[in-house]
Amino acid sequence: MASPTTASTTGNTPQPSKGKYRPEIDGLRAFAVVAVIINHFNKDLLPSGYLGVDIFFVISGYVITSSLAGRQSKNFWDFVTGFYERRIKRLVPALVVFVLITSVLISLFNPDPGVSLGLGWRSLFGISNINLYRSSTDYFAQSTELNPFTHTWSLGVEEQFYLLFPFLIWFSGFGRQTARGARNLFFWVGALTIASLIGFIYLYKVNQPAAYFLMPPRFWEMAAGCLIFIGFQKRARIEQALEQVPPLLVVAAMVGVMFLPVSAAVPATIGVVVLSAVLIACLKKGTAAYQFFTLDKVVFIGLISYSLYLWHWTVLSISRWTIGIHWWSVPFQVGLMALMAIGSFYIIESPTRKRQFNKRYIALLLGFGSILASVFFGKVLNRFQGSIYLGNGNTSEDGGKTKISRYLNKDKDTRPIGNLAEKCLSGHPPFKDALLGAKELTNDFKRNCLWLGFDKRKPLVAIIGDSHGASLYQSARRLHQEGFTVFFHARPACIYPYPEETVLGCKEVMDSTTEFLINKFNEKGGGVIVIQNYYQGHFSEDGHMKGQFRDQNGDVILAKFSNAVAKLSEKIARVNGSVILIAPIPDHSFYVQKYDPIYPKCNPQWFSVLNTSCPGDQNGTSRISIKTEIAPYSLAIQEIASKYFNVFPLDFFNLLCESSEKCNIFKEDLPLYKDSNHLSNYANSIIYPRLRDAIDSASQRSKNRTETRSSPGTPETGV
Repeated sequence: MASPTTASTTGNTPQPSKGKYRPEIDGLRAFAVVAVIINHFNKDLLPSGYLGVDIFFVISGYVITSSLAGRQSKNFWDFVTGFYERRIKRLVPALVVFVLITSVLISLFNPDPGVSLGLGWRSLFGISNINLYRSSTDYFAQSTELNPFTHTWSLGVEEQFYLLFPFLIWFSGFGRQTARGARNLFFWVGALTIASLIGFIYLYKVNQPAAYFLMPPRFWEMAAGCLIFIGFQKRARIEQALEQVPPLLVVAAMVGVMFLPVSAAVPATIGVVVLSAVLIACLKKGTAAYQFFTLDKVVFIGLISYSLYLWHWTVLSISRWTIGIHWWSVPFQVGLMALMAIGSFYIIESPTRKRQFNKRYIALLLGFGSILASVFFGKVLNRFQGSIYLGNGNTSEDGGKTKISRYLNKDKDTRPIGNLAEKCLSGHPPFKDALLGAKELTNDFKRNCLWLGFDKRKPLVAIIGDSHGASLYQSARRLHQEGFTVFFHARPACIYPYPEETVLGCKEVMDSTTEFLINKFNEKGGGVIVIQNYYQGHFSEDGHMKGQFRDQNGDVILAKFSNAVAKLSEKIARVNGSVILIAPIPDHSFYVQKYDPIYPKCNPQWFSVLNTSCPGDQNGTSRISIKTEIAPYSLAIQEIASKYFNVFPLDFFNLLCESSEKCNIFKEDLPLYKDSNHLSNYANSIIYPRLRDAIDSASQRSKNRTETRSSPGTPETGV
């Protein structure tokens, strides 16, 4: 996604030919925003059209540098307050109105819009990108399309860039127009550009959310625009050389890059940034590309690109909640985007940018005041969201709440005594306080997530895994209520035990978890580790997490996982420990739940009757197809358990898939899953008795084995 939050291309520079308004830059903005909108309508049409974000970042760096070059300021305070006054007048009014109206709209159609509203008010402070990173959001996931504020991440990136850039401009001497100012700025920005680019390339491999959402790995893109401007100022030969490049060829190359698959994101991003910088340099009068980019209608789209960027996502997101996106709806949706963007531009953007205040601080106070008022409004709206929701649902037989309400109230995570579920989910560095640099569990995490039981005779039970492990939270809570000492730790996207590769801190923190449990088992005299992972996501050819492993061959990765379990078995056998490996649960192929408010495509509301993008069978998935899909992983677990006396398989498949024809997603009118593959709290109540029996059996078997002094790790048939 892109955010055309750049300054006006008008600037006062010592070289008028380079600092005056360049209408072709607005034409380039139009090109970028159209590419983004096409991608957001349908990713298959332009797979990498989202790279419009990078074009806007380059333009932003170029235009901001241009606008600050030669600007007269009395002192640093005058310089920096003037800069932020212009930024606030440029960005805040349209953003505030967008957030207020969109917050109301999403509350009309989403029965539980709290996450969206929270992201909306964070966007007003320029931190929505950090929030998305902290939640490890996959930008390309379906759920991001349903949050009308997801696209504001790029506003956050640019606004954080604006916090740093004025200081570089001033203290380099460029803003004070010193003799060596341009050279100093070029050197400083160049050094930061190299560091940022290296960080982007590295992080994209090991921590994609950080590379995508955070400002430091994106700094080099805006810096590219800054460097190209300074290069023009001091090195005429650079400009003369780049002017020889045919701009149509550059535009064609940019379009070609946008047809690359998402898997080529790193080279595609680097390519489009370089091409954007070159195009800014070579887009000169007399060329066919210049004539196109300076057409009145093209320039106008560029002028309204900020408002168009803001509102296009609202239209698409609300459409996905309601009528859907179809070939016949596209003209209406495009027209609505244009209408809202034009209204925002003429009614809000232009008047506020031209408004002059007697005192500079008035603009600053008005900007921050409107932000705080909007946040207050969002908090109030979130508190009373249910009162304006337009959905009607289906009334239950007893005349009670709708199915949607029953789902929301029945299936939300509840709090165990003294502990919060989210405090036992470790996350990605550096914002999750559960970890210390993603290398080991902190003492706070251990205290929060080791729940001491009242029955000293019962074994210590550890429930560990990725997000599928997290879905066993209610079972862990129930074990604790029955007197067990329970340790709960889930780390989304990180399988346990982790193979030798290191991604997102997975291996380090999971190894730290194992060492902690060995010490506790030794104190307790034994224990049981219950492991649940999303094997299909990690190991299948279509698995969305397979990219974290260096070897893409599923059989090899499974072998590595088996070796990791073998090492775990040997370690905990010495302290009378056992392992229960839960077999894969049914995966409904990213099925969109009928009554899941997070995935509303199949929510049968009066306002979504035209949304026909639902799967064919709304009640479940073929039993045979699911069995076929999970067979390799179920077999692997059986084989692992057969080799080690203290490893036991546990399969809930028949409990969750009672029909001989298909695996249902509802039972007794309640959902078995929170989404396509994570167990609901209701499902936990169904599987719990078998889980409880398996824990007792595994603990007793290990105890008997220890008493007979059998050597650990000896092959034996699993149970």
